[in-house]
Amino acid sequence: MNTDTLAQPATSTTEKSIKKTGVLIVNLGTPDSPSVPDVRKYLREFLMDERVIDIPYLNRWFLINLIIAPFRAPKSAKVYKELWRPDGSPLKIYGYSVKEKLQKALGDEYVVELAMRYQSPSIEGALKELRKECFSEIIVVPFFPQYASASTGSVYKEVMRVVQDWEVLPEIRFVNRFLDHPKFIQGFADLAKKYMAQRKYDHFVFSYHGLPERQITKGDVTGSFCQFGACCNQLDHRNQHCYRAQCFETTRLLVKALDLQEGTYTTCFQSRLGKTPWIKPYTDEVIPELTKKGVKNVLAFSPSFVADCLETTIEVGEEYKELFEKEGGQHWQLVESLNDSDIWIETLEDLITGRPKPAEIRA
Repeated sequence: MNTDTLAQPATSTTEKSIKKTGVLIVNLGTPDSPSVPDVRKYLREFLMDERVIDIPYLNRWFLINLIIAPFRAPKSAKVYKELWRPDGSPLKIYGYSVKEKLQKALGDEYVVELAMRYQSPSIEGALKELRKECFSEIIVVPFFPQYASASTGSVYKEVMRVVQDWEVLPEIRFVNRFLDHPKFIQGFADLAKKYMAQRKYDHFVFSYHGLPERQITKGDVTGSFCQFGACCNQLDHRNQHCYRAQCFETTRLLVKALDLQEGTYTTCFQSRLGKTPWIKPYTDEVIPELTKKGVKNVLAFSPSFVADCLETTIEVGEEYKELFEKEGGQHWQLVESLNDSDIWIETLEDLITGRPKPAEIRA
């Protein structure tokens, strides 16, 4: 054997030729169609997640499969039909548009795949495609501005379930949250300013998806800091992973960007399910209180979502509008989500490439 031949590499290796990055963008999910069977299938997968309904398995199975899915699916299917566009679910339509635009923005050194935590396209299928590329790194970006166990945490768990048996694991990086990214805040502020230029609003409602209080309490690793009150007045090292505190911080950042006056805005929470306490105040209880105070014109935000869906377009945009007008309000306007806007693509590009860094959490 000629050892001289073995000692000489045929070509030199550069970091650029090795280091290529996969990007997995993940949103919550949507039924495959607004038909009752597809909606029922979606509800079962979504609500059977132990991080979404965190009760013992058998209790959860009976609750979802014998009560919630059978009785809620027909009602939800009617609402999904209102939301559905000729080309499909808005959440999925915007997802594919973002994937295409983000791929173009990032260039050839990245490969972007879209997944939904529930239903299709699945996280398992998207990771299977990324695995074929032999990436040195995979970056996972859950589309949830604020961290919660039931959303971002569930994506983490599913990703790790899929890759746990891979013989070769690339470096995997998760984007934990991005509520304080300047461009995320600017995106919502710019959309709001468009409406504020057309009409004078006497109140601003920031409505976030709710969670059971027990999930917030379980996430308090100090065991004593969470009080569901003034503890959310500042985001620091003790409550930085608390979903409720992150929502209040998001409101503060948007209030600052819009230069809103104290007393003209409210942070509240929507979409509660069941009889157990969820984080407060509840949006549907806040609205009558506002009208009793004489509020006539409201600009509403839903900053826990980056793409318009049932919870934004229907719940905040239509159902709360009807409630507001029934209680004596005159004008209710929803600020749409970032969807596939240029500033949302720029935000994602920053999060993936690491530039620029969002403001650090106060110590």
